[in-house]
Amino acid sequence: MDELSDPQIRFTLKELLNIASGRSASNISDLRQPSAIAEHFPYPFFALVGQREMKLALLLNLVNPGIGGVLLIGSRGTGKTTAVRALQTLLPQEPRSLCYYGCTEQEVEQGGMDAVCPACTKKYGQGEPLTALARVSLVELPLNAQLADVLGGREMETGGQPYTLRSGLLHQADRNILYIDEVNLLPQDLIDSILDAAAQGFYQVRRHHTSATFNSRFILIGSMNPEEGALRPQILDRFGMRVFVRGLQNPQDRLQAYTDAASYYLNPREFTSRWQHTVEIAQTEIVIARDRVRRVSLPNSLAQQAISTISQLGVESLRAEISWFESAKALAACDERLEVTAQDLRDTANICLRLRRSPFIQNYFANQQSEEDELAGALSAL
Repeated sequence: MDELSDPQIRFTLKELLNIASGRSASNISDLRQPSAIAEHFPYPFFALVGQREMKLALLLNLVNPGIGGVLLIGSRGTGKTTAVRALQTLLPQEPRSLCYYGCTEQEVEQGGMDAVCPACTKKYGQGEPLTALARVSLVELPLNAQLADVLGGREMETGGQPYTLRSGLLHQADRNILYIDEVNLLPQDLIDSILDAAAQGFYQVRRHHTSATFNSRFILIGSMNPEEGALRPQILDRFGMRVFVRGLQNPQDRLQAYTDAASYYLNPREFTSRWQHTVEIAQTEIVIARDRVRRVSLPNSLAQQAISTISQLGVESLRAEISWFESAKALAACDERLEVTAQDLRDTANICLRLRRSPFIQNYFANQQSEEDELAGALSAL
């Protein structure tokens, strides 16, 4: 019997990733047989051939949204969008607000009754729930999205009622995943608004004399083809992880990817059903890991060594250690541990620290040093 199909054998999330990425001796070839009925289902995440780094980054962000999202950088046809959409099969359930403005019990506990709208204040006082469990969803930003679509705007006056403000895609993505394909081609005002909302966890819409504040706490995933244009350094720094997605180099992997794709297109239902047991294991492990990651600790000695490494690399942004340490904690949680090890830091270093250095800034401050020295010399005579 195949290990993955044996309900008596339990796997950690990290072990599932290793098996599905070809880094385990487990045999999963029998899960891949062609079929013959056409129907649409999301492509199974663990059916993706190779691309371990991409899959690791996406899974760790599911476990720990504090990482700050991930940017997938690669040529066309390398599976970036397929991998992101495949996450739909793994997404856990979360408490979701029942309120138009996104009010939750947690906001009342942290900020008191003034932190929620009047209607939710009344509901909370009467003991009614402000949230309900719902599955996290993937919200994709349309290529033709306008600023009013993203932020929201004014609803037209109807039936003598005054104008009201409607929420936009950013609020729809609250506690969900926001995916931006071709992020390097977005208009600057659009990407700036998205990044500001992601950093703050909320945004405000003001139209004339009417204003409203909406929550926007989401996992940000972007993808881009560098052939089509670069990304501004400020935008690049906002993504916690950066993954280079290259085409499969092993001929056998490429053949397997073709065989799987052909099988999926022939009969999506049959193909996805072969991975159902693996998906169910992963869903359970993600929920457990999301709870465990809050209790994972990073030894101070390891943190000091890691920060020294960041300084040696000449990385200025403080987001580097935030994403690196949070990623290491997520990896430890996936491996059922409550303490980060040096290996966790090594395994997550590249995807968190690459593309962090700025030669321009380094040269800029180096050129300014002579002026600083001159000023210090002049002031020493006072």
